[in-house]
Amino acid sequence: MTEASNYTASELLAVMSARLLLDGQIVFAGVGIPLLAATLAQRVHAPSLTILFEGGVIGPFIVPGELPPSTNEQRCTRKANMVLPITDVMLLLQRGYIDIGFMGGAQIDRYGNLNSSFIGDPEQPKIRLPGTGGGNDISSLTNMIVAMKHEKRRFVTKVDFITSPGFLDGGTSRSDAGLVSGGMFRVVTDLAIMGFDEQSKEMKVLSLHDGVSNEQVQDNTGFDLAFDDTVQTTQPPEPEELAVVRELDPESLYTA
Repeated sequence: MTEASNYTASELLAVMSARLLLDGQIVFAGVGIPLLAATLAQRVHAPSLTILFEGGVIGPFIVPGELPPSTNEQRCTRKANMVLPITDVMLLLQRGYIDIGFMGGAQIDRYGNLNSSFIGDPEQPKIRLPGTGGGNDISSLTNMIVAMKHEKRRFVTKVDFITSPGFLDGGTSRSDAGLVSGGMFRVVTDLAIMGFDEQSKEMKVLSLHDGVSNEQVQDNTGFDLAFDDTVQTTQPPEPEELAVVRELDPESLYTA
């Protein structure tokens, strides 16, 4: 936690992301902050939000203090409405039943392309990352929310590898490549919330978190960021939101 706040950067990510989810939506959530945020939204303002996991689970009940470390972990299935083969879950994506895809990534570029495969030369990478899983399918077929720490090494001009497509090279390049639905909706960080310009598809800042300046966001970004004409200031996490986050994750496994 910082001296100026009573919450961690990860708790801030979870709260700000949760506020973007609406009651009645169906969200394809990854583990970590996406799952925590989706469960927080269910508890606070979106009781009819339905969570899907890549492993085939639809509508699980997440037990406070027992957040699953993987979408294939048995705790993901508690009180679930249905458990399907993974291929059937992907078919739900293809048929357009999923409203929001929600995950993180190691790198993101100005057009919202995500990298979770490797860092560096593909022949001799500096770091090997978890890989795609269903990340390509999710980002190709839904409106995406991405939650990640705001660091220059993560916000790069061009990702080392496109694991999950955003708006590719900007403009109409996504639809030209055959991805006619979905796209990047919001990028939530510990500094700001970003959207994408309707025409160029470049990332732009929509709102800054309390106490954060334009310069601070730009200094932590590896490319020139656009700023909306009416940049807002986000409301800090409410005590109720933080209380639910800490009940769900009392050992700070997701929010350290």
